[in-house]
Amino acid sequence: MMVWVIDADSRAHCFTDTLTPSFFVHGTARELHTVCAFIASARWAVTMRRASRHDLFQRREIELLEIVVCDPTRFLWCAQTVKRQFPDLAYYNADISPAQIYYYERNLFPLARVEIETDASQRILEIENRDSQWALDYELPSLRLMTIKLEGDAMNPNHNPRPRPLEISVEDTTRVLIADDPREMLIRFREILLQYDPDVILSAWGDSFILPRLLEMSQRYGVPLPLNRDAERAVEFRRARSYFSYGRIVHKTASHLLFGRWHIDCDNAFLMDDYALDGIFELARLSQLPVQRVARVSTGTCVSAMEVATAYHDQILIPVVKSEAEDWQTAAHFVTADKGGLIFQPILGLHEGVAELDFTSMFPTIMEKFNLSAETLNCSCCAHHRVPELAFWTCQKKRGLIPKTIAPLVAKRSHYKRLAKTTTDRAQQEIYKRRVSCLKWALVTVFGYTGYKNARFGKIEAHEAINAYGRDALLQAKELAEARGFNLLHAIVDALYVQKKNARADEYTELTRAIGEATKLPIELEGVYHWIAFPPSRQDAHLGVANRYFGVFTNGEIKTRGIEARRHDTPLFIKRAQTAMIEILAQAKTRAEFRARMTDVLNLAMDYLDTLCAGQVPFDQLAITQRLSRDPRAYKTNHLNAIVARQHLESGVELAAGESITYVILDNHARVPSDRARPLEQLDGFCAYDAEQYANLFVQSVTTLFSSVGVTAPLLEKHFTAQRALPQPKRARVPLARNELPLFEWAKQQPDLTQYITICRAVHRIEFDG
Repeated sequence: MMVWVIDADSRAHCFTDTLTPSFFVHGTARELHTVCAFIASARWAVTMRRASRHDLFQRREIELLEIVVCDPTRFLWCAQTVKRQFPDLAYYNADISPAQIYYYERNLFPLARVEIETDASQRILEIENRDSQWALDYELPSLRLMTIKLEGDAMNPNHNPRPRPLEISVEDTTRVLIADDPREMLIRFREILLQYDPDVILSAWGDSFILPRLLEMSQRYGVPLPLNRDAERAVEFRRARSYFSYGRIVHKTASHLLFGRWHIDCDNAFLMDDYALDGIFELARLSQLPVQRVARVSTGTCVSAMEVATAYHDQILIPVVKSEAEDWQTAAHFVTADKGGLIFQPILGLHEGVAELDFTSMFPTIMEKFNLSAETLNCSCCAHHRVPELAFWTCQKKRGLIPKTIAPLVAKRSHYKRLAKTTTDRAQQEIYKRRVSCLKWALVTVFGYTGYKNARFGKIEAHEAINAYGRDALLQAKELAEARGFNLLHAIVDALYVQKKNARADEYTELTRAIGEATKLPIELEGVYHWIAFPPSRQDAHLGVANRYFGVFTNGEIKTRGIEARRHDTPLFIKRAQTAMIEILAQAKTRAEFRARMTDVLNLAMDYLDTLCAGQVPFDQLAITQRLSRDPRAYKTNHLNAIVARQHLESGVELAAGESITYVILDNHARVPSDRARPLEQLDGFCAYDAEQYANLFVQSVTTLFSSVGVTAPLLEKHFTAQRALPQPKRARVPLARNELPLFEWAKQQPDLTQYITICRAVHRIEFDG
């Protein structure tokens, strides 16, 4: 094993160490004897012996054949070869990478502070960990960073592979290498690489574009490119692939991994925009996975690695393929068990003085608090400890693998949240927030993995039990709130929104305390809103959408969920416009002030609409990003995604299912399909966008803001059309006419709500709006 270490003076050193990983095979005595004979005849450098380990699902020790591989570089090959030869046997610990096993065996993790004793040949005699995975304020080495990207915009260069200069940033210096002479550019890049010798290369589109072309040029011109510090190794290449996950197609681009230094592609790093390098380093420490892998995989892979580490240290067998089937259930019990999380549809409208209460890491805490894991359900010793609603029970005598894994994660996230609120150092506060974010996503994934069919230690009954505890807790919270005079406006899985006229601060505190004591789960007052809006669904104006709202807390903080400004497929122009309009509304503290601000919002919206209809918005601010649901050649209809995907194919750009495309609508009603939209990368200055189509999208975003007070899209369209018909200096800077607003909208007194409801039900097509 090659072990790279950075010393106190930021110098990199390479040492060697030994490792003899092993895997296990389970079968009958005759079958295992046949495996031994096969390996002996192949004369592999392995040791075979009998062993016994604990099987999590059988809940007992089982007899196995342990195969110890003397050369770690042959470990995975040996395991795969035996598995291909004897596919019907059960295999354990056979697909764990040697790097992970090395960390487990030495009690190490990436970026751990260590003390090493070596001999004259740089072989490690002893390595001791002087660090802790669970440290909060740990010190990281001073890593030398080099950033490489193509000059210009941040568009995907694979969709427009024209020659562009290469920008290289080191410390505060940026150098631009012109692409006119590829060989000269390659030589200059090599010189910079050797001169600076970075620990980390950060790139934009490095995995899929920059590194493949640099390596191709290096081979063509015979110029060695020392991307690796370890000169004996070639850059590790992993192919791109598309796969189906949670109801959608996901595309994973190719990756290029380095030896002796790291390469992290910011456009191929999972949630890089959310938690950056601080979150990646945190997850690497906790999961004991190499940093380059952590950057490219989901938090689910990291959580799975944490569970594997717990099992490895407890000598629990780690299955390659989980064979545990779902337990038998009656149809009636299945209907109850398969409910999922509890949601109360929001009461539509604009509401004042609403408090949001959130259960902190609800599902992970339930798993930890009630000991929910695959092996703790329906044990033989604790049948009295029942799960709410279900015919399941949980063990109270033996700690489960999953609770044991996530308990320190829940505690660490809680500590980071507290530190982020109390520290006065802005830079450190941002670091804490990024670590909180990465742990949040990791803990969310833990819950999902209990019901994931391929999860090593997953079990659908555990997933159902977690949901049952969650539903029970939310119902208890609802009943306690209503018993104290609060009205429930909305509740979704782990959060509830309650309202009480003229409620005091101590009433919120008392309610939060009472819910925590009753449910045995931590709950926090997220905040009290000046106002919060629950807009109706676009498909049915009588229904709300569970996770779609916006509001402003009493401390001035704006919170939005599910609206256009939060969606990845919304053009940047509309996102910015809606955000600016919400900021105006956020100055209001009451419903009346909200209505008063509508004038300013409509005026601002009119200005944005004028700019849009005048053709003055740049293409990059109108770009729509969509994910391809299938291979571009498989599309049969002429919707915009299919049209743009075909245009890419015609220009020589290969696309795969799950890849994202970015395009601008040019003429949505054009007779020729190819004239309706065009990829952003292929646009020129002579094109014009479809102002009418974008105006419709823009009006839709304005409707979202006002629909909670009864203003509909046709009404807004009528208003904007009337305003645009007037010369700009003579435009009436007024809101919608009062007689066009919803019934009772301007009422200052608040009579009995039942009167409103009675009137609305009696009058055809009139809705009660709160």
